[in-house]
This record gives sequence, structure tokens and C-alpha cells, in this order.
Amino acid sequence: MTVYVDDAVHLWRDQRWAHLMADRLDELHAMAERLGLPRRAFQNKTSGAHYDVPAQLRERALALGAVAISRHRDRAQVRAVIANARRQGRGEQP
Repeated sequence: MTVYVDDAVHLWRDQRWAHLMADRLDELHAMAERLGLPRRAFQNKTSGAHYDVPAQLRERALALGAVAISRHRDRAQVRAVIANARRQGRGEQP
């Protein structure tokens, strides 16, 4: 199973942010914990279960084994990861 971090580095509150997603929620929460993210930062939405991570934590996530996915290069994979995150956000099993 895999944890992913996208390259959608959105500008918000003077920082760039990406999305941390995973094949399984337990993996997602474990990586978030390793990154020092509090559980309250978890966004369990029907738009997709994820954590928003600032650019510097994106780099740390990659160093800890997360897989970089690009909305520009890996479109099919990104769509599959997001679809899985949406199922998780609705409480469905992957």
C-alpha cells in the first residue's frame, strides 16, 4: 500500500500546500503522525480524505517514503488516488 503527495502546491495563507492521500486511511494517519500533523488536520470530506501539507512537509513526506504524483504527468494515477480518497471520505472501503 502507498501514501501519495501531489504536486498541487496551492497558495494559501502565504504558503504553498499539497495533498497527502493514501491507499488506506491507517497508512494516511500513520504518515501524518510521522510528519507531526495533528489528527484534527485530517479532512474527511466527500471531496477526498486527505491532509493538506505545506511545501516543506511535502518534501519530508517524500523523504519518509511517500510517492510523488503529478497532476500534470500522472493524470490517470492522480484520478485513481483521488477517487479512492473520495470513497474513503464517504466511509466506503477501497
